[in-house]
Amino acid sequence: MATKAKAKHRGFKAVQKEIAKKQGISLERAGAILAAGARKASPEAIRKNPRLKKISGVVKKKASAKKK
Repeated sequence: MATKAKAKHRGFKAVQKEIAKKQGISLERAGAILAAGARKASPEAIRKNPRLKKISGVVKKKASAKKK
């Protein structure tokens, strides 16, 4: 059984530019919107696209082990 080849993601900057153009906002604001969406990504989505981990706040830090 053959699997479909995955299409490459356009990249953060390209999507950022697309959001800015579509909504008529600055690139900085579009980047904030895109990053906020990435932070809401499910653990499954992060497993499928590990590049999301590069965005600040996406990977939740593990609770530190309590010392006895």
